[in-house]
Amino acid sequence: MSGASPVIRKATPADQPRIHAIRMGVRENVLSDPSRVTDAEIAWYRDQAIFLVAEAGGDIAGFTCANHQTGLIWALFVDPDHEGQGHGRALLDAALAALASAGIIQAHLTTGAGTRAERFYRRHGWRETGRSLDENVVFVKPLG
Repeated sequence: MSGASPVIRKATPADQPRIHAIRMGVRENVLSDPSRVTDAEIAWYRDQAIFLVAEAGGDIAGFTCANHQTGLIWALFVDPDHEGQGHGRALLDAALAALASAGIIQAHLTTGAGTRAERFYRRHGWRETGRSLDENVVFVKPLG
């Protein structure tokens, strides 16, 4: 881990090009059909829900989106050049804290089976509850 802790802050519209570049640049859980993520969804998460970025040296290293109504971690991605430096953990911790403060008692998410992401969530105490229709791993984590 690098010396400084990641700076976590709320995403802004100006962050969107960098966020898009990170999402399209990942090596796992690649978005096969970018049209499945709409501008309206992104704007809703930014304006209404929980949408955070991690900064490292003035650059956005990763981002997360969480639904404060359902407890869904919708997205958590770190730029491959910034992996292994604590950004994912810091973003996840901040998103879970925001969900808990919104009254959510259990967070949930899905991720690809056999991926680094699956191992990351297992390491951080998430429990598998099965597989989704598209064979992703379904995880839950109690909050509080």
